[in-house]
Amino acid sequence: MNNSIIYALDFDGVICDSAVETAITGWKAAGSIWGDMPKTAPQAMIDQFRLVRPIIETGYEAILAMRLLYLQEPVEAIYSDYGNKIHALLTEAKISTDELKKLFGETRDAWIADDLTGWVNMNPLFDGVAQKLREIGQQYPWYVITTKQERFVKQILKANTIELADECIFGLDRNMNKMEVLSGLLETHPNKTIYFMEDRWPTLLNVLNNNELASVKLIFALWGYNTAQDKALAAEQAVTLQQLDSFLVL
Repeated sequence: MNNSIIYALDFDGVICDSAVETAITGWKAAGSIWGDMPKTAPQAMIDQFRLVRPIIETGYEAILAMRLLYLQEPVEAIYSDYGNKIHALLTEAKISTDELKKLFGETRDAWIADDLTGWVNMNPLFDGVAQKLREIGQQYPWYVITTKQERFVKQILKANTIELADECIFGLDRNMNKMEVLSGLLETHPNKTIYFMEDRWPTLLNVLNNNELASVKLIFALWGYNTAQDKALAAEQAVTLQQLDSFLVL
């Protein structure tokens, strides 16, 4: 194994195309807060969620996004005033972000307990990624750095016969942001080159602006949840822009 290179990969939008499952879980959870919402998410709103997905940093925000879509907020309006709109929903519902995180996780747990196969099927890996991860695992140490709760990452990797030790998965449970995780990896792997692959431009920008992480090589996953504007901004920075087919032949 080549220990001079380490891969640190985001999960949703890089490894897993989880947008539909996230939308449905968000809708189910929102329905337990706001009783006026139908039990089943309309397909049109699941489709709209894909357009909103790039603005979402952590899964629980899907609860708020689906509520906004149900209230017929246009996608453009959600983008332009996202912070204020979700704050207003939190205030109206008298609920905290910690409570939303718990609700989101419990809603997923209930779905998994009721229909594991259906849940896994709603979390497909991007084409070719499963085999690529197996190849990386044979050649390099690799980690998952995600805002997803770790038990869900483990379920999806296991369902796709991808082996990764628990200690190599850094999720929401750790209460660490991605910069803190990368900083820790630099400390535990001195003199190694870390490649961090992420589909969310604001996250990469935060890393770029952190001098302590200057040695981390950044890869922008263009196949994930990002916008044309994100791609244009990234093209002007010291970031490698990568399409999925290029990643698969690395």
